[in-house]
Amino acid sequence: MKILILEDEIYLAQKVSSRLMEEGHSCDHCTSFGEVDKSKHYDTILLSMNLHSTNCDSVIRYYKDKVIILFVTYISDATVGNPIRLGANDYVQKPFMMDELIRKIHHFEIYNKMEKELLLHKKYFDTIFDGINHEDKKYNLPLLVETNDQKYSDSLFFHIANQSSMPVKIISLAKANLPTEIKELNNQTLYYMLDYHSLKKSLKDLLNNAIKDLNVIISSLDNEPDFVFEKIELKNSNQIIANDNIMTINEYVKLIVNTFQDNYPDTELSKKLGISRKSLWEKRKKLGIEKKK
Repeated sequence: MKILILEDEIYLAQKVSSRLMEEGHSCDHCTSFGEVDKSKHYDTILLSMNLHSTNCDSVIRYYKDKVIILFVTYISDATVGNPIRLGANDYVQKPFMMDELIRKIHHFEIYNKMEKELLLHKKYFDTIFDGINHEDKKYNLPLLVETNDQKYSDSLFFHIANQSSMPVKIISLAKANLPTEIKELNNQTLYYMLDYHSLKKSLKDLLNNAIKDLNVIISSLDNEPDFVFEKIELKNSNQIIANDNIMTINEYVKLIVNTFQDNYPDTELSKKLGISRKSLWEKRKKLGIEKKK
């Protein structure tokens, strides 16, 4: 990290700088805000409240987006309360242990890294889930989500997880050792289980018996008529290829006709499907595809 030390006690500043450089940080020392090279970037500001109060307020306002740790000789509203309300993050009281200062700097270093990652992830998910909305209601768990687009199920999970205070765990049922995972399940965790459609029936039965009273959301890219708990269907109407599973011919014909019958007459649709118009009429009747007028 690049650290600016604003301290008029030269010996203290040198001692702090020496220790921080031993920890791998880069340090600059100034005795007043006027000496600071404003073109330089700093991650953390160590600010002595012994400097003139106007100087200190200017430093805090200028570096409000950085980590600011105060050096104070006594604790009061003027030395701690007001500066923190203005934007400072924390303080150490002189004389202080260097380990205490190092710990605080390390804490904010980790905090800033996590905050940056969370903001990045939020922007990514906001983009991925754009246009997908869920009712603001309480869902009964265990819950199975049948979907043709994984992001629809993912979006619901994050919607529910954000409303919950429980820790979460995500499990890919296609990769997990299910008997081992089942032994570790508890009712204090919110679970999100993907790839339910990949399980054999015996494993589905095993899982269903284990999650009866647990907080579990399960995602499947297939219809699951034998699932014994609550389930909902979230479909992407614009998804032409439903999922990674192979569709049957009838499923494919039904999907294409429902999707494109507003764009093409039956003569053109039958040609694109490689069947006769009579066969298309028979498919409509057999598969219950209503012809839109």
